[in-house]
Amino acid sequence: MADTSSPPTDQLAAATITDEVPKEQFSDRVLIQSIIRRSDGGSGLAGQKARVGGWVKTGRKADKDAFAFLELNDGSCAGNLQVIVEASLAELGQIVQTGTCIVVDGHLKLPPAGTKQKIELRADKVLHVGPVDPAKYPLPKSRLTLEFLRDYVHLRSRTNTISAVARIRNALAYATHTFFYKHGFLYVHTPIVTTSDCEGAGEMFQVTTLLNEAEKLEKELIQNPPPTEADVEAARLVVQEKGAIVAQLKSAKASKQEISASVDELKKAKENFSKVEERSKLKPGIPQKDGKVDYTKDFFARQAFLTVSGQLQVESYACALSSVYTFGPTFRAENSHTSRHLAEFWMVEPEIAFADLTDDMKCAEAYVKFMCQWLLDNCLEDMEFMADKFDKGCIDRLKMVASTPFIQLSYTEAVEILEEAVKNGKKFENEVKWGIDLASEHERYLTEVKYQKPVIVYNYPKDIKAFYMRLNDDSKTVAAMDVLVPKVGELIGGSQREERYDVIVERIKEMGLPLEPYEWYLDLRRYGTVKHAGFGLGFERMILFATGIENIRDVIPFPRYPGRADL
Repeated sequence: MADTSSPPTDQLAAATITDEVPKEQFSDRVLIQSIIRRSDGGSGLAGQKARVGGWVKTGRKADKDAFAFLELNDGSCAGNLQVIVEASLAELGQIVQTGTCIVVDGHLKLPPAGTKQKIELRADKVLHVGPVDPAKYPLPKSRLTLEFLRDYVHLRSRTNTISAVARIRNALAYATHTFFYKHGFLYVHTPIVTTSDCEGAGEMFQVTTLLNEAEKLEKELIQNPPPTEADVEAARLVVQEKGAIVAQLKSAKASKQEISASVDELKKAKENFSKVEERSKLKPGIPQKDGKVDYTKDFFARQAFLTVSGQLQVESYACALSSVYTFGPTFRAENSHTSRHLAEFWMVEPEIAFADLTDDMKCAEAYVKFMCQWLLDNCLEDMEFMADKFDKGCIDRLKMVASTPFIQLSYTEAVEILEEAVKNGKKFENEVKWGIDLASEHERYLTEVKYQKPVIVYNYPKDIKAFYMRLNDDSKTVAAMDVLVPKVGELIGGSQREERYDVIVERIKEMGLPLEPYEWYLDLRRYGTVKHAGFGLGFERMILFATGIENIRDVIPFPRYPGRADL
């Protein structure tokens, strides 16, 4: 006899789950990428229910306003999901506007044959509409320039380009941590506020509370003027009077209680005099000492700056934990308006103990190759968008770098190649001769014209490099290296560090830098010194190289540069 009883509750639950695309663990919806980025484009989900939410890229009414087609994007991928909403479910004129946020419940269905998309969602219920006034919304459907979008940094991530850059940036950050974790490096958080100038260039943002304190003091002194000399003298006389009373009581052998009470009065008089005298010395303006700003009155009791590099600090950990890296924001107060400079930018800076320049170059090459391959394996959709809109050769460039050994040249050899090019008619804006710091045009000639692949230039003249780079035996060059790549020129700068105490002290003096701020750094050479090497990769430059975007202001979420620090 057939069993006609109801199925168990857990079987019903299982049956229900198979009818619905699983939602995100921390969000009551299905990510659009989990539908359309499947190998079948989502067609295998036809018939299932799904809740999706996102922002309308484009929308249009159809069939005499009976329903609307919406291209919905939630930022999880470059692609959009087409959503069909009937007029009975929502005000169509409202939901078709670009920028509108909408959340819908619906069921996935196969679109008519011959259409581009593999799956679409027919809405059963509209759960939320975040409307947009098209007359005021600053990002219409029309194509907008990246320069225009810099005026709307809080909204520009809604555009296809900036959202693609965000996903590429995220992928490269994840690749960075993955690479160094796989190779046994420890991630060290170095300080943002520093008292050391790593570059020795002096182009640093100062961190101070002196200006705020001076403004507060000025307002306070206006409202409550400082004591006059007469006030100070009066307070001093009170101390003398109270002191005389205590002396009289003691000579008269008064009771302990009387003397104790009088002593308490004297203490209060002294405290009041001290406060009055101190307050009388207050003057508006920045505190001075010997004609200079008195930084002992500042927050950190000394001059402090925003860091230009975490390298010096991370070296201290390399000299104990061997292989380390830091990855964080750095700052430079350089009044530059070029497409390659920012005032705030991110640096990846590994440091390796028991390593020389050769090891350093190997690590840098492996790291760059790893990132290029990572984008090809994990971010191809966004890279295809970049190839279509900005740089047709960007994917081929990633493939080339990921699979091609880098050229290695000494600085001297690089200069000889450039001098030969000049002899053969090549014109550079910057003069070519031994001793110059290679300009971007020289670097790009080597990578784009001469070799058409990445080039590592090493052993630079000591006069154009930092004090911490190891002096070579010729006493003219240092064990420094730069990784140069097509499109951007220098991507990485690194060196073997000077581990010899006497030599580095001499180098600091040569550069005209004071020894005192670097005493802690010299301790690493005084106590258990070890050969070590490292490099710094400009993270935004890596994104420029990968995407082919021209301006560095478009590959960081909130660009800071002279005259602009929005949000």
